[in-house]
Formats: sequence, C-alpha cells, structure tokens
Amino acid sequence: MVARSFFALCLAAVAAAHGDHDHDQDPIAGPLQALWYNTLPGDGGTQADSVFSGISTFGRLPYLPCLNHRGINYDIAFIGAPFDTGTSYRPGARFGPSGIRQGSRRLNLYGGYNVPLDTNPFNSWAKVIDCGDIPVTSYDNTFALHQIEEGHFSILSRAPKTDATKKGPSLLGKTLPRVITLGGDHTITLPLLRSINRAYGPVSVIHFDSHLDTWRPKVFGGSPSEVASVNHGTYFYHAAQEGLLRNDSNIHAGIRTTLSGPSDYENDGYCGFEIVEAREIDTIGTDGIIKRIRDRVGTSNPVYLSLDIDTLDPAFAPATGTPETGGWSTRELRTILRGLDGINLIAADIVEVAPAYDTNAEHTTMAAADSLYEIMSIMVKRGPLSVMDGEKEEDL
Repeated sequence: MVARSFFALCLAAVAAAHGDHDHDQDPIAGPLQALWYNTLPGDGGTQADSVFSGISTFGRLPYLPCLNHRGINYDIAFIGAPFDTGTSYRPGARFGPSGIRQGSRRLNLYGGYNVPLDTNPFNSWAKVIDCGDIPVTSYDNTFALHQIEEGHFSILSRAPKTDATKKGPSLLGKTLPRVITLGGDHTITLPLLRSINRAYGPVSVIHFDSHLDTWRPKVFGGSPSEVASVNHGTYFYHAAQEGLLRNDSNIHAGIRTTLSGPSDYENDGYCGFEIVEAREIDTIGTDGIIKRIRDRVGTSNPVYLSLDIDTLDPAFAPATGTPETGGWSTRELRTILRGLDGINLIAADIVEVAPAYDTNAEHTTMAAADSLYEIMSIMVKRGPLSVMDGEKEEDL
C-alpha cells in the first residue's frame, strides 16, 4: 500500500513538472487558422500546417521576393544560386536549392530549438527569411557568375532589421545582414566572395570539402579558354589571385582527394590555406579538428564558411557532383560545425547538392539542410554583426 501511494505521488510530481514546463510553449501555428476554418463543424480549435503541405522554403521560413523589393529587410537571408555548368563530373546541382529546401521541411516541426547549442534560430532576436533564387542563366558562365555576384550583393548590402544604425565590421563601418546561399556547384563561391569583398574586403575562409579547389587552371581542366579556367576546382585559385582571401588564415577541412602530384599542396599554400585531412579525425577526433579550425581563423576576424556536401562520405550524402569515399559521417560534421560557436561568421554557402543522385529517403538534402541549421544557429547565437568585435550580448 505504501509502495502504491509512493508511486502515485511520483506520477503526480511528474505530471506537475510536465505542466510547469509546458505552460510557456506555444502550439505550432499554420495557415489553417484562416477565415474559412471557422466555418467547419464543432468548436474547431486550431491545427498546425502539416510539414508535407505548403510551399517549400528553407525550414518553412517566410518567403519574401527580396531581389524585387529593396525595402524588405532581415537579419539572415537564404538565397538560392541554381548554377551547375562549372562542374567536372556529375551535373545537377542547379536543383540543389529546391532540393535543400525540400530536405529542410521538418527542421521547424517541433519549434526549431537547437538543444546542443541552446538556441532557437527560428525564434530569436533575428528576422530570418527565404529570399528565393537568383535568376541564373545556364547558357553563359561569365554572365551567370556576374548575376550571382550582383544578386548576392543586393541581398548583402542593405540595412538589416536589427542594429541597422549601429557600427559594424563592414568597410563602411555599418552593420549588415548575413546571407546563406544554397548552391549550385562550387564555382558559385567565387562570385560570392567577390560580393563579400565589396562589403568587407578580404576575409578568412573555412572550407569544408573533400577537394582542394585551389588547382591552377592549367592543371584542372587544361584552361582552353578564360571562361573554362573558372570552374568548381579552380575558384579559390582565382579568389587568391584577386585578393579576396585574408592571407594565412584560411583552412580546408575534410580533404581526401587524389592529386596531380605533391605540387598541388604547394600551390594550395600559395593560396593561403592550411589543410585538415579527413583521415585526421581518426587520430585527433572531432575536438582536434575543431581546434585546428578555430586556431587558424581566430575569433575576431570576419569569416566566410563554404560547405561542400561531399565533405560527407557518400554513404551519408550520395547526391553530389564528385563523391569521394572515406568522408565524415553526418553526426561528425554537425559536431564540428557546432564547435565553431563564437566564430564571426558573416556569411556562408552550401554547394554541390545534386538531388537527382539522392536516395528516395532524401539522405543528402536532409544532411545539407541539417548542416545549415547548425550554421544558422551559430549565427543567431553570436548576435547581430554589430557585436562582432565585442562580447556576445546576453539579453538578445
């Protein structure tokens, strides 16, 4: 009898604790709370929108046509760059932006709270929206890269929703919004860095990839023309030549490709990169990888993050342009990304997602979306770029 009474008390305590925990949580809202919903029989109540219905935006964020309206503001904007005519093996990354959005549908299903990072990027100080895609031609690479640069700069250069009047790290001393770009093959990083350079000057780059992407054009592709010399294996070479990279503060992580020879590593050093091989995770672990990255880029410089989905092993992300075995797991990559908390990420991209090669279960697009969720969480947790050079604001 005593045991039963004790068990009943425990149940009551659990119920009370659950009730206390539950009172500050709002039910997930959706479009079914419209006028017509009140005409249904019964007292109705409300019903959240289903994750399998509605128009696909990243994480079911609001869509606003930013490129058509200069008056739209935000703190973090997602923008697509559907370009894949710079790839050397499997095309299809032009469908990456739509595939990543499809893979992100469940991110906000239960409210979007990121437990390891103790933040909610969907419900914070930041106004986060999906701006759709930059119109990109598939017939002229030179013009397409110009479209990507100008479209990105249009999104990047306007006043943010938060702290628009406060000083920031841009060349003009202003606070700017952050932009996350959905690729597209990796060639798009060159016009994106050109846009970033116009706003910030040379920046430090964290580059997650299985390939160096600093190859000299004559080595990668033969460089039969100026147009052909710019592709998804040479864009960092061009970025270094154009002065877009902050010297000796850039790092590759996840590298495991074959080379034309040891001189490829020497050329990579000329471009200002340090290399963390994928296999090093077996000896130094995720903590060691994180430390190498943080020591290289620091916590005071503006940092751009570029994530090629082929950083992951094809077992976890088969849908990519140039897959390489021996990569990291999705769990390992997400752990490493979370370890970058506190770094001053001003912008990011994810590239080389080619949904046509994915499984029916959408493994690659979900992995890409979840990785961006970690990146977006880091940005939100760090606060507006107005606080980039100071301590994180505690009351955001």
